[in-house]
Amino acid sequence: MTTDAERRRAYAEAVAPRGTRAIIDAFAAVPRERFVGDGPWQIREPSGSGYVTTPDASLEHIYRDVLVALDPAKKLNNGQPSAHAKWLTAASPMPGESVLHVGCGTGYFTAILAELVGERGHVVAYEVEPELVTHARENLAPWPWASVIEGDASEPRGEYDAIYVNAGATHARPEWLDALRPGGRLVVPLTADGKGMMFAIVAGEGDRWPVRIVTFVGFYDCVGAREPDEEPQIAALMTAPVRPMVLTRAPHARGEACLIHAAASCIQRAG
Repeated sequence: MTTDAERRRAYAEAVAPRGTRAIIDAFAAVPRERFVGDGPWQIREPSGSGYVTTPDASLEHIYRDVLVALDPAKKLNNGQPSAHAKWLTAASPMPGESVLHVGCGTGYFTAILAELVGERGHVVAYEVEPELVTHARENLAPWPWASVIEGDASEPRGEYDAIYVNAGATHARPEWLDALRPGGRLVVPLTADGKGMMFAIVAGEGDRWPVRIVTFVGFYDCVGAREPDEEPQIAALMTAPVRPMVLTRAPHARGEACLIHAAASCIQRAG
């Protein structure tokens, strides 16, 4: 008979990128069932168009690369594990580091972040849905170095080595950029009509920070980090991704090099 620990380990090995031992170990350590409620569950395959209710509450249904509904009416899910594993690899939280998690839901990926930074690290998570905040705080009790705040992370406390955003924005909030330590990593989805790209931005010493696209994404909108005028730029970039790219915070008028030009920052061609 397969034990719960063996099931989690097999799941972690399946969803995490090959060779990412820390990510694999973190996924294997966190019980997903703690964060998605009692089964049966409503799940969705990544390529599926709707939810399917599992036939029973066997854990094998949620230890797969599927989304699990938290609030089907709002299309809020515990997201696709393999996608998060790639994004977490891009954020690369290290033992002892401080991490800001924006849009933590019920706390599953916050717990994985907590495993990655360890007890010498710290994770501060934000969530705007009050009911999810309550659940996240309860669920994260075994990880006391992770805390949950109700809000949109518009005023993040302190400085961070990594910021991991799990809600669709149209720009990187200037407060997030200010909160990054030198060499810090911001992983943020920039979306239009719920679809877009996950960007990894590294805080440099100058005013041109390296940017890369990790994957294409679909995300629930991020409160306080959206401007409708920026959405057409994101949609255009999705059709013809540009590499290499940089983020600059130096004030300038929008020009030909600008790809996603926002009031406080601009993602543009590196050349």
